[in-house]
Amino acid sequence: MTQKHTIPYPAILIFLDGILVTASLWIATGITSHPVTLNPLLAVPFALVWLVTLAQLGSYNPVKNLRVVDEVYNLLAGALIALILIAGILYLAGGPLTRSAFAYFAVITLALQLVSRLVSRLVFQKGFRQRSQQRILIAGAGKVGRRFAAEINDFSQVGYTLVGFIDDDPELIRHQLDVLGSVDQAAELIKAHQIDNLIIALPQWAYERVNALLEAVHTLPVRTWVIPDYFALMLSKASVWNFVGVPMITLRSPALTHSQRLAKRIFDLALTTPLFVLTLPLYGLAALLVRLDSPGPVLYRSTRVMQNGKTFHMLKFRTMVDQAHERLAEVMTVDANGNTHYKTPDDPRVTKVGRFLRRTSLDELPQLINILRGEMSLVGPRPELPELVGHYQPWQHMRFAVPQGLTGWWQVNGRSDKPMHLHTDEDLYYIQHYSLWLDLQILIKTVLVILRGKGAY
Repeated sequence: MTQKHTIPYPAILIFLDGILVTASLWIATGITSHPVTLNPLLAVPFALVWLVTLAQLGSYNPVKNLRVVDEVYNLLAGALIALILIAGILYLAGGPLTRSAFAYFAVITLALQLVSRLVSRLVFQKGFRQRSQQRILIAGAGKVGRRFAAEINDFSQVGYTLVGFIDDDPELIRHQLDVLGSVDQAAELIKAHQIDNLIIALPQWAYERVNALLEAVHTLPVRTWVIPDYFALMLSKASVWNFVGVPMITLRSPALTHSQRLAKRIFDLALTTPLFVLTLPLYGLAALLVRLDSPGPVLYRSTRVMQNGKTFHMLKFRTMVDQAHERLAEVMTVDANGNTHYKTPDDPRVTKVGRFLRRTSLDELPQLINILRGEMSLVGPRPELPELVGHYQPWQHMRFAVPQGLTGWWQVNGRSDKPMHLHTDEDLYYIQHYSLWLDLQILIKTVLVILRGKGAY
């Protein structure tokens, strides 16, 4: 839905949520083993705290809630913070609610709101979907434009339709059906296809065409957007800020904010500490098997590049014969594109126990120690070998803007089936879409991938 068709929708949600919070409070106090008589005015601060918190976290912003998953996430995040605030207020004020009544209130409110949001989407969005269709034309059929097109597909169910591309490359126009014509034909194609939004995703070297394109369409009823090519090359997240009164695009924002880094570290410690304790028996068993299988140290210390380009020793159980690096030439191959590969399914240097440890990913267990030390995170781009980093292109170094991880986005979308130095696009996707929720999803998918044994060797 577009804003012009959904102006009353946030107001409707706020009204419904206010009623639901109030109703939940009265239901919760009435069904406890010791019903409590409440002052009716107590519902007012409950509702206000709830509504203001949800509003601050974007729960009533239609643009942030186009997909069901986004709306549910924003609702749950806002509700959790609202409950914490309400609990704090009750504690400080010596409120009349018992613990059981508060628990009932939390569960009932969340349940009613989730049902209310799903019903609201069906009732309001279904009726507006046809009128809110947004037809999109992208100027630039290169990497930036194609990546944006993939994002549009995720929002097709809420009325965003990609009509096609325009591009100055005659080969693309001839051979790709979705390239409708050249940039010079923009105005006539916008009229012919009733375009609502023109997205300019031209490469950096073609930006002199932007002014000509804007001049050609400025009289047409089409909204025009520009995606700077820098976004695809060197940025993790860009945003518009009002700097000394002038709106500017920040081109070198930190990949993660201070609060995100702190939350990520707490998340790592909260999961890694108990996991490390629970897996200590596996450490002992794996160490014994490695020692009995072949001579050499139990642990393998590999120098890797961590966040901000520093190096550290990444720990693994040894899965190869001792001094395996001296036999690297036996397995090193170069593909048709000139990319060097160092891992193969039939590597002769891998021991019998090592093959089992790799297949089950138990060889990675010692990296929990790296995480506890703060050298790694549970989720993030995989730590890279320094010699490979030396061959990186400048834009690939963005993967070191966040903590390197035990697992990551590319591992759950290919694992060793993709060489590490060819997965930087997946790493940048993770950085651009970072959230603790995404970390949790990757961890769950990692467990499933390990159970299937896909790509591990």
